[in-house]
Amino acid sequence: MLKSSKMFNAFKAFFNRSLKKHPVLTNTSVYASFYLAAEISQQTFNRLYSPEKPDYNFKAAARIAAVGSGIYAPILYYWYKYLDSRFSGTAVKTVMTKVACDQLIMTPFLLACFFTAMAIMERKQDIFEELRQKYVKTFLANQSFWVPGQMINFFFVPPHLRVVYVATASFMWINVLCYIKRQKLRPVALKEM
Repeated sequence: MLKSSKMFNAFKAFFNRSLKKHPVLTNTSVYASFYLAAEISQQTFNRLYSPEKPDYNFKAAARIAAVGSGIYAPILYYWYKYLDSRFSGTAVKTVMTKVACDQLIMTPFLLACFFTAMAIMERKQDIFEELRQKYVKTFLANQSFWVPGQMINFFFVPPHLRVVYVATASFMWINVLCYIKRQKLRPVALKEM
């Protein structure tokens, strides 16, 4: 028990040093890890409980991790830094302003980036089809999950740990997002001319 406690403390010290010296790289690594873990857990769930019993798709997992680490982590690091500098403190009005900005400015952009980037990496012919069909459902699910999640973030989490907190909470959210992503697209009827 003592050895594991020392190892944990050593890891914690290393992680804190890394966050201070290389915040974007550290946050990116954490985000990639949680996105990858969420995708693999979603695939495992589908493998165990869906009638099709699909094989693991490591390319899909890599795409999810790439979006999480290449787009979300760096953008969120600078976004939270901006929000914290523009609206400092944890007063109710300040936190509500941060949550509103996050959910009404950044979230629509990041969800659009997610579906578009995934479609590009999947080499889909119409890179906006999935965005058109799934955006509203995803945005509504996002609001029900992230409004309370971000209130916790802005009330209680120290600024240097915001992206880490979001990455941790994202493990659950990405399972939802991956579930929505896996839903079949509706066939689009061609308009008769």
